[in-house]
Amino acid sequence: MKIAVISETAALETRVAATPETIKKLIGLGASVSIEAGAGKHSGIPDADFAAAGATIAGSAKDALADATAILKVRRPSEGELALMPKGALVLAIMDPYDSAEALGAMAKAGLSSFSMELMPRITRAQVMDVLSSQANLAGYRAVIDASSAYGRGMPMMMTAAGTVPAAKVFVMGAGVAGLQAIATARRLGAIVTATDVRPAAKEQVASLGAKFIAVEDEEFKQAETAAGYAKPMSAEYQAKQAALVASHIAKQDIVITTALIPGRPAPKLVSEDMVKSMRAGSVIVDLAVERGGNVALSKAGETVVTENGVSILGPLNLPGRIAASASALYAKNLFAFFETMVDKKEKTLAINWDDELVKATLLTRDGSVVHPNFQPKS
Repeated sequence: MKIAVISETAALETRVAATPETIKKLIGLGASVSIEAGAGKHSGIPDADFAAAGATIAGSAKDALADATAILKVRRPSEGELALMPKGALVLAIMDPYDSAEALGAMAKAGLSSFSMELMPRITRAQVMDVLSSQANLAGYRAVIDASSAYGRGMPMMMTAAGTVPAAKVFVMGAGVAGLQAIATARRLGAIVTATDVRPAAKEQVASLGAKFIAVEDEEFKQAETAAGYAKPMSAEYQAKQAALVASHIAKQDIVITTALIPGRPAPKLVSEDMVKSMRAGSVIVDLAVERGGNVALSKAGETVVTENGVSILGPLNLPGRIAASASALYAKNLFAFFETMVDKKEKTLAINWDDELVKATLLTRDGSVVHPNFQPKS
């Protein structure tokens, strides 16, 4: 088995799909590992560290990919990268398959067996492979750090001889993995934190982190979670009641962080333009869903918008990539844990069980076709 890791070419992508730690483990499975020179540069991993772990450093992506059995990536392969990939190779990456029929078709045409890591089922066995959680956790942390920097005031209450600095008030909208980490980070920094979510189970989780839960807790709210743990779309009536509650609350906040996102759907609008206008000058909003249309009116992907009333709206792209060393370390472990299930450890050969529930849930393309039932080409 030859495993290839190449430099990521997507804009703003600083992560890498392997680390010296996972390379040693891959070699332990019987694989050889070829890494394109400079692939770990932005994650703080020099080529020498990869080489010391047993990897071969290739001078180009073409050299790294030659005769590869499996390819580990962060982002879906580009058209240029597909041209270099051997037919029949496995590709494991964050594929972003939604509304990407052309890209999926290109991977199928290239003869690749491609696996979308973000489709990993949320079951106990797959927790160590859950890239959505590992990366969202870091995004939630980084969102608070960026917000505190943009806020320009102290986060904790500070009592000095010259007077008292009040604690910042932080409101987190969406208490999934990113939201819970945002709550925990803001609390560590000394802020007064409140949070909201449409899932009833989130109330206890928010309280366990020392934050106050804000929501309209009616009968619809009690049924607002799917079996997979995601939030259900809410009725217009509920959304109106929740919006009224949130509107009065947001007006009193210094920092708002929005994290609401349902895979495969546009981000729900949670913060209206009127809500933004109600906030004090110097307040900050961070929209973590900006890549899917955003939770916040006026937010723009990759930009910071400063409104007429002095509110800064941050629309960051690839927040995990802002802390690439940590993000790469976790992501590489996610990849290894999944790839390990495809290897016969005794024979040290690739032995994929195509009926495995993890394989069936994540496999996008195989034998020249798009095979995932959710992404079949429309006739």
